[in-house]
Amino acid sequence: MPRSSGNGAVTRSTLRQQIADALRDEVLAGRLQPGQEFTVKEIADQYGVSATPVREALVDLSAQGLLDADQHRGFRVHEYSAEDFRGMIEARDLVIEGMFHALTTGQHASGQPGDPRVAAVLAGVRRRGEEAQRAAAAGDLTVLIGYDLRFWRELAALFGNPYLADFLHRLRVQTWVCAVQHLRRLRDLRGELWAGHTELVDALGARDTHTARSIIADYNAHSIALIERLASG
Repeated sequence: MPRSSGNGAVTRSTLRQQIADALRDEVLAGRLQPGQEFTVKEIADQYGVSATPVREALVDLSAQGLLDADQHRGFRVHEYSAEDFRGMIEARDLVIEGMFHALTTGQHASGQPGDPRVAAVLAGVRRRGEEAQRAAAAGDLTVLIGYDLRFWRELAALFGNPYLADFLHRLRVQTWVCAVQHLRRLRDLRGELWAGHTELVDALGARDTHTARSIIADYNAHSIALIERLASG
């Protein structure tokens, strides 16, 4: 029996993730619209790859709630409602509250705020927040989404629970996918997008969970009101 190095499996797995990431970005950029249908063959031809990693990537995105699979017609981009968005925000808030609880009780695994490692992580997260705020002020939705997702992933990682961080990341991707179908209808997003990232980092760095909770509550209320207004218009 020939000896296998396993490189083929690694390459396929990497390709599968690359395709999934590329398609997710297409949805977030609005180039793949809610309800838009496509087949495995169409995506494979578009990227010049075989059908297997494409099918696996599409199944992954379906499991994440970004696509709907149809046995006979292929796949289509999932259409979220404003009510879906509200449910995602509520779920996201519960996860974030768990993070705040860990900070309050000292149960997070990354050390205390005075720890130089924690300070370095917070400084990096704050830089992501600054970039996100600049993008929000400029109304640059694509740049904002990229930095916002990195901001929250790095912030969640500070609490030392990879399962919590992964779940929060998935929820944030879903909320952005739901939001962009409405936000991209606006010609000018300046003044419409939340930009409280650095204030949140500063509050958490000071272990001021009261202020952090207030910032998140304002963020949630702003997001829900904006999407419901756009969805009804």
